[in-house]
Amino acid sequence: MNNEEIIIEGPNVAHGAESATDHHGHEHHEQHFVWKYIFSQDHKIISKQFLITGIIWAIIGALFSVFFRLQLGFPDSTFPIMEKFLGEWAKGGKLSPEFYYALVTMHGTILVFFVLTAGLSGTFANLLIPFQVGARDMASPFMNMLSYWFFFAASILMFTSLFVETGPASGGWTTYPPLSALKEASLGSGVGMDLWLLGMALFVVSSLLGGLNYITTVLNMRTKGMTMTRLPLTIWALFFTAVLGVLSFPVLFSGVVLLIFDRNFGTSFYLSEIFIGGKALPHIGGSAILYQHLFWFLGHPEVYIIMLPGMGMASEVLSTHSRKPIFGYFAMIISLVGITLLAFLVWAHHMFVTGMSPFLGSIFVLLTLLIAVPSAVKVFNWITTIWRGNIRFTPAMLFALGFVSMFISGGLTGIFLGNSALDIHLHDTYFVVAHFHIVMGVSAFFGMFAGVYHWFPKMFGRFMNNTMGYIHFFITFIGAYLIFWPMHYEGIAGMPRRYYDYSAWESFKHFQGINSFISIMAIIVFFTQLLFVMNFIVSIFRGRKLTTLNPWGSTTLEWTTPINPGHGNWIGEIPEVHRWPYDYKDDGHGNDFIPQTTPLRPGEEAH
Repeated sequence: MNNEEIIIEGPNVAHGAESATDHHGHEHHEQHFVWKYIFSQDHKIISKQFLITGIIWAIIGALFSVFFRLQLGFPDSTFPIMEKFLGEWAKGGKLSPEFYYALVTMHGTILVFFVLTAGLSGTFANLLIPFQVGARDMASPFMNMLSYWFFFAASILMFTSLFVETGPASGGWTTYPPLSALKEASLGSGVGMDLWLLGMALFVVSSLLGGLNYITTVLNMRTKGMTMTRLPLTIWALFFTAVLGVLSFPVLFSGVVLLIFDRNFGTSFYLSEIFIGGKALPHIGGSAILYQHLFWFLGHPEVYIIMLPGMGMASEVLSTHSRKPIFGYFAMIISLVGITLLAFLVWAHHMFVTGMSPFLGSIFVLLTLLIAVPSAVKVFNWITTIWRGNIRFTPAMLFALGFVSMFISGGLTGIFLGNSALDIHLHDTYFVVAHFHIVMGVSAFFGMFAGVYHWFPKMFGRFMNNTMGYIHFFITFIGAYLIFWPMHYEGIAGMPRRYYDYSAWESFKHFQGINSFISIMAIIVFFTQLLFVMNFIVSIFRGRKLTTLNPWGSTTLEWTTPINPGHGNWIGEIPEVHRWPYDYKDDGHGNDFIPQTTPLRPGEEAH
């Protein structure tokens, strides 16, 4: 089977239509490198661009956490290597207090937005939506290309902010005013904050361009027979992720624009009665709480923008490698709908300590606890899917199982924080850091790793090294729990987050041993991620070659394309779909799966 590139006329060819090769009677000439790999409109290349950019950002963001963990774990020590990386911000190998908060800010910003939002959704929505719905490309390949380049432009601005004289933004990854709204408030409120805000504005534009494209493609570009109830759960999850982004990111955009106005044009959206050096500033009538409402109206859907792709990919990987149909397919879809709706109704549980009316707080407590119900449905269905399955412990399967483990343990601590009476004590302590990182950080990364290991053969026509994959999983899984579990105990004791040095606090001195242990584990886990990066890069060029179209015995459409598909995905007609995506059963020919493209047998009923 040849894999020459196919040119297509328009963003897609009609359902089941001919390939352009057949249609025009000739093959298109080879594209120039720039148009094929840099300004590409092919969804597969764009997914790789998002993935590789995300990996670069992940290394930078994780390295920042290593630097500030060195300060927290060993506050009296100096590390000359830090001066090599950070220059005057770590003179003599000691991190400066001003730059400590800048590192915390950029670590959160990079990993939440640039890795786990753009890197995760941008990679897998681009890769899987056209493949799994049976489309030759996205609804608008040009808009798809623009979404990556807006993300790249945002990345350049954010990266540039690391090198300005006053340092990058240091108002926390949430950039609450007045610290972020007044240029004179701190060094990190200067030019670095302006670049942060402009970078985030471009990032939102990128997310909106991508999200609209994903929604349109899923609704309008499905191949013949691919009804909504035959879509893989991966596509359902990516679809609702896009819906969340399209509805909530504009609110962050408005919040960022108003903050730019307050900083540069004398407005008072967030500022009122501010005194500096005993002198009143001319800002009257604003409210810093307004910014919190705008930020968290995006901020809580953002949690699920990060989590839903992992949920969808974990569902796919667990079913495939358990050799069992997914349990409760329709319940899984309904739970996704429930999570999407409730995600918009719980944002103020981040604001229980802002002076909110206790009655209003009780409403948000109820809604917050309600969102645990659809999440619990998903967990039950995942566990039931693997129950008595013929499990293949591939690296992808291990990371999917790790995703479920982290989601359960991190989600349980969310019940504490969702209760306003408990949250008043736990708010802004290390308990929040522990919960947030396990449920949203580590579990989302586990979903992402599961996806990379599982679909790497589809992306590059080769396999990643399994031995390195197993080492990567076990050290990361054990290390993540050893890093974040002890933080719960620090938080219950009231230890506040975001402090530069705890050694002067009589109340928290005795936690220094735990802090040192956490820092050592964080460094070990960081270097383990470099092992994954090495495995990823080497496998692209030297990994074991794929010799079959469907190495995992999957039922979905992406495994019906050539090993290295050209732009257009399928040679000839797009396959027609006849059944749901999880028919893992005897096909009568010695296989334990039946692809979606296989017609129903006489007397067989559709799922």
